Amino acid sequence: MSLEVVLGAVAGVVLLGVIAVRVSVRLGLPSLLLYLAIGMLLGEAVLGLQFSDARLTENIGIAALVLILIEGGMTTRWEAVRPSLGIGIGLSTISVAVSIGVAGTALHYLLGLDWRVAFLWGAVLSSTDAAAVFSVLRGVGVSPRLAGALELESGMNDAPVVLAVILLASTEAITWVTPALVVYELLAGGLIGLALGFGGAWGLRRAALPSTGLYPLATMAVCVLAFAGGQLLHASGLLATYVAALVLGNSRLPHRGGVVSFAEGTGWLAQIGLFVLLGLYSSPSRLVDALVPALICAGVLLVLARPLSVVAAALPFRLPWREQVFLSWSGLRGAVPIVLALIALVEGAPGGERLVDVVFVLVVFLTLLQGTTLPWVARFLGVAKGSEPQEMGVDAAPLDELGASLLQVRIPVGSKLQGVYLRELRLPSGAIVSLVVRDEAAFTPNGETRLRERDQLLVVATASSRARAEERLRAVDRGGALVRWRDTDPDPKARRPGSPGAPA
Repeated sequence: MSLEVVLGAVAGVVLLGVIAVRVSVRLGLPSLLLYLAIGMLLGEAVLGLQFSDARLTENIGIAALVLILIEGGMTTRWEAVRPSLGIGIGLSTISVAVSIGVAGTALHYLLGLDWRVAFLWGAVLSSTDAAAVFSVLRGVGVSPRLAGALELESGMNDAPVVLAVILLASTEAITWVTPALVVYELLAGGLIGLALGFGGAWGLRRAALPSTGLYPLATMAVCVLAFAGGQLLHASGLLATYVAALVLGNSRLPHRGGVVSFAEGTGWLAQIGLFVLLGLYSSPSRLVDALVPALICAGVLLVLARPLSVVAAALPFRLPWREQVFLSWSGLRGAVPIVLALIALVEGAPGGERLVDVVFVLVVFLTLLQGTTLPWVARFLGVAKGSEPQEMGVDAAPLDELGASLLQVRIPVGSKLQGVYLRELRLPSGAIVSLVVRDEAAFTPNGETRLRERDQLLVVATASSRARAEERLRAVDRGGALVRWRDTDPDPKARRPGSPGAPA
């Protein structure tokens, strides 16, 4: 096949995937189903394209998962998920262990599977999908605590589940050393992610790269390096990737808006490519035989494994029963369980091909059931809070020769900067709003200029005042003009009577 044909086909599939996002929003369906349908349309049952390389599909799937986790970490606000850190860690560890045990025991008796194979099936089915959660959950409008817990779970639970699948798919005996090995790999992966995340943020803030487009590339490279470093050091590369992306996404990076937009674009590309590839790999002739086992597995997950695992994880945090029910129903599955099943197949686990077919049918069924009903369930349980105010966007471009930075501030809808006079911002000495863009028109503001939603501000700040200026802007964004200056100003000298920014 010629190069132009391959490139044309890839471009056509990507364009179809982009259009599918719009179609899925109109139809109220998760877009991953349309991606799978595109892959199956290209496959052996319709257009006749043959593809059955399980190892290649597994490798591409893991690479795509890395990009999806980077996008998830980069777009997750730490201040929003920090209150949910405990329940998020519980859902990604305790919940995984309980889900594997409950699902494995039930499938052993219901499907007659060998104990080790049954627990392998339970491990494959226990992981929620980051792509499904990030794309579906953020439009539901639940409380920040629930949304943060589910985002942390989907970003962190892949790591322990992958380790469990690899251990159960192998023929090696499981001893008392195995849990210690899992704990080491998770802790080491988290530390590697923290080290590269903070180190990468420090380096990018001080790098004077010659082109704006190099900052997103460098940021993505740091996150991918975290995955590679974690794997080479026999730690969890997936956890290292997510932690590094989470740190970088919440750091004051140069051109942060462009970096996050690039991560979102690569995340969408990874989702489209992965789901289309999985649809292409599937064999519709075998899926019919997998229908009954898939429905049994779905019932076990919905009725037993997921609810009990949520109760176990939420027990120390005393969550209301309504929130626990919502967390139980929000265990969205997507490409990750299919990739995990492919790992089991490649590792030579008994019945690996059957497992892949069952998981494929189960993912389609649960996505249709949970993905389409999640907003209704949230409203029925009373946990939907409406749309949350968006984060105020602050992009920074270094002006190295001047020893200053240019901050581009976007005021979102719902921000408490709405109606604030420019003089009420009380920016620190060394920072000034030089331009306001409103309704596609730019003008030079003065102290009596009143800010509005969707305004864009250009703030010039010296190197010494940049951090304090950004902290002040974010404080007013959250608390309004009357927020106390001492809450955001770490320098007590700036609060002396008569100094700029001192309280009245």
